[in-house]
Amino acid sequence: MKKPKILIADDDRSITEGLGAILSDDGYEIEVALDGQKAIDRLTSDTFGVALADLMMPKLDGLALLKEMQTRGVSTECIIVTGQATVDSAVQAMRQGAYDYIEKPLNAEKLNRLKALIPKALDKFNDRQKIKELASTIEGLTHYGELTGQSESMRSVYRIIDAVAPSSASVLILGESGTGKELVARAIHNKSDRAKGPIFALNCAALPKDILENELFGHEKGAFTGSVNEKAGAFEMAHGGTIFLDEVAEMAPDIQVKLLRALESRTIRRLGGKREISVDIRVVAATNKNLQKAIADGELREDLYYRLAVVEIFLPPLRERLGDVKLLANEFLARYAQQNGKQVTGFDNDAWSWILNYRWPGNVRELKNAVERAVIMARGQVITVDDITPRHLRPGADTGEHPAVTPPRRRASDRVIAAGGNGASMVLGMTRDQLFEEFSRFLNARSEVPRVSTPSGAEVADAGTVSEPDLDVEAEGVAVAESSQPAKVHPKAKPKKRR
Repeated sequence: MKKPKILIADDDRSITEGLGAILSDDGYEIEVALDGQKAIDRLTSDTFGVALADLMMPKLDGLALLKEMQTRGVSTECIIVTGQATVDSAVQAMRQGAYDYIEKPLNAEKLNRLKALIPKALDKFNDRQKIKELASTIEGLTHYGELTGQSESMRSVYRIIDAVAPSSASVLILGESGTGKELVARAIHNKSDRAKGPIFALNCAALPKDILENELFGHEKGAFTGSVNEKAGAFEMAHGGTIFLDEVAEMAPDIQVKLLRALESRTIRRLGGKREISVDIRVVAATNKNLQKAIADGELREDLYYRLAVVEIFLPPLRERLGDVKLLANEFLARYAQQNGKQVTGFDNDAWSWILNYRWPGNVRELKNAVERAVIMARGQVITVDDITPRHLRPGADTGEHPAVTPPRRRASDRVIAAGGNGASMVLGMTRDQLFEEFSRFLNARSEVPRVSTPSGAEVADAGTVSEPDLDVEAEGVAVAESSQPAKVHPKAKPKKRR
């Protein structure tokens, strides 16, 4: 493997030539800069693993060179070479980021020390390069394991996974339902040294207390009625791997005590058993609860929380990573089109508008289900807004009106009912039951109109709060006769006498 280049920055030619010859013999590629300005020009235009810089140089001295390297983001490790009278300045340079310093003159002892320092400095440089490459890779990622997303919030999640996966620390994943917490747990497992071992997942909210305890710790033969054989629990089955406890805050308090002991001692005892069984596991837990409230309410033990949350990962809801919605929707579309053998290639503009403006309370799970349903229901090659919109979110849903009663028809029915016309259902093209529903709605609406008193003391509807809706009779094919003048009462008309 080719060694990274070394830059020697010194205005003393005897130093640059002698030191360059010695390091070249050791297999290093050497370049020389005779002042600080030339040194920074070379460091910014090419990649060097180590720079050997004299503290006292023309144009830019060693301290100024080091500061300029930091300003320009140069990751080269710098070893300061200094005279005996400037040791304090060399120490100051180390505080500013220099890897180490060597005092002049460079005798055999100091040259041997320099030769020992250079490989260590190069190791540090290589580590920095790997981190930069990883960060660059994450910057362009759209997928990370089974996770999908390229928003900054998801890249932050990827970085935490990369950092914590090689360790054995317990991890607690926080986030709303449907955000993909189990996928994060699997990514941690697959990136770890335990990847060849099993990963065992349990949903603590889905199992009754006694069954959950049995699933976690197992039981011995005869531990309870019907236990005719011994059974290993999740802790034993996940030995050498990872156990994922979803909705851990739903766990009963007495099981929390046993879990805490297992995490601290790395041993478990089966139900009905007497012997301690050692287990080599990593625990990753998840919850969608507000844990501080759960601790305050006594639902989660505080000591268990601290044991589980050595590292916390917050998985953002989909509404906070809108830049990922389109990416996810297209991926689900391709997946379910292939699974269902349908030639669906995309979404129309109205469908995209709805997808991007909906808040997705069910997060990625809801989006996935919506796209799968839309692919199945789509009649053409493009998904429409009617295909993607769930039934309960479509216009008119949950309003209590019959599907046949469109807004213009409803306005017409208001007029007919208000006029007390006979044969209203026939005029409106409605059944009697539909008309009855409209009539009930009309009466409820009238009962909510504010009343005012006339000078004579009678109560009437407040005209300032009631407006006649426009009626588009031609749109519905319904003709309703209306008079622009109020009905007249014959002046000689008298009420009939009662018999």
